[in-house]
Amino acid sequence: MAVNEEKLHELLGRFVTDFGAAFHAGLVVIGENLGLYKALAQEPLTSAELAKRTGTNERYVREWLNAQAAGGYVEYDAATNSYYLSDEQAFTLADEKSPAYLPGAFLVAVSALRAVPKITERFRTGEGLGWHEHDHGLFRGTELFFRPGYAANLMSSWIPALDGVEEKLRAGAKVADVGCGLGASTILMAEAFPNSTFIGYDYHENSIAMARQRATDAGVSSRVNFEVAKAKEYPGNDYDLVAFFDCLHDMGDPAGAARHVRESLASDGTWMVVEPFANDHISENLNPVGRAFYSASTLICTPASLSQEVGLALGAQAGEARLREVVTAGGFTRFRRATQTPFNLIFEAKP
Repeated sequence: MAVNEEKLHELLGRFVTDFGAAFHAGLVVIGENLGLYKALAQEPLTSAELAKRTGTNERYVREWLNAQAAGGYVEYDAATNSYYLSDEQAFTLADEKSPAYLPGAFLVAVSALRAVPKITERFRTGEGLGWHEHDHGLFRGTELFFRPGYAANLMSSWIPALDGVEEKLRAGAKVADVGCGLGASTILMAEAFPNSTFIGYDYHENSIAMARQRATDAGVSSRVNFEVAKAKEYPGNDYDLVAFFDCLHDMGDPAGAARHVRESLASDGTWMVVEPFANDHISENLNPVGRAFYSASTLICTPASLSQEVGLALGAQAGEARLREVVTAGGFTRFRRATQTPFNLIFEAKP
């Protein structure tokens, strides 16, 4: 074995970074849960002041703060022995309305990791692990992670990129949001288009219950319904718009879901498919974004699909060409990439 010392040290450097990041993920979740970031965003605080303001123990808070400062998530002022957030840190860690709000991503990771013993066994058996079998933190984390991106892009660029859809929504359209989870995307659309009606569907009963409560809290429950239903079985027809947000690749039979969407649409209706950003070739996805999505897909997306009928297991890095095959297999004749972000591909499909 001929070990290149320079390459070895480079690999060890990545290991140290990742080792610290693995622990750091849990600390971000703690900071979000206890309101530590939000308190720090108001003004510089010592560990004792932060602990008092948040009703926490100073010794724990002190260690947490030093870990955050070492990771570049919090700033430290040695002269006053106090800690604070820069504008950029506050924007990403303390403002839930920010399009770059980060803590949800770490809650997804921490929650997904709780399934590692189960997934390890699935590697041996080839069986799946359903979405509903994960730790409940995964559901809230997914909403926290995806909602800022939807809020930043859905009304400003994604819907306007679809042919004629925005005009229909403003006039009054019938919309189905399939795989809606806790309803963030459904509620955002309902708030933006008061003349339209929306129905969110998801097979996970607990998520639907939480979505209903969120619709009530947002004051849109008169125009938004949430129902338990699978993607191949949701009721209704003549929908002007059917939306799938980051969920088609999780389905066991995505082509079957596509056929059902085709049958449920109005003759001039539109299917909007939002998927994680991916190129068509593996070599083009070997980058930090691809790493995050392939890893999440190993723990969440691929097992979810394998737990269902057919179990096609597209994975979170399916790419446009593979998704086109699935959508057209469902009977759609028109499929195009409407727009994109560094993290999402937005497709438009028409009968």
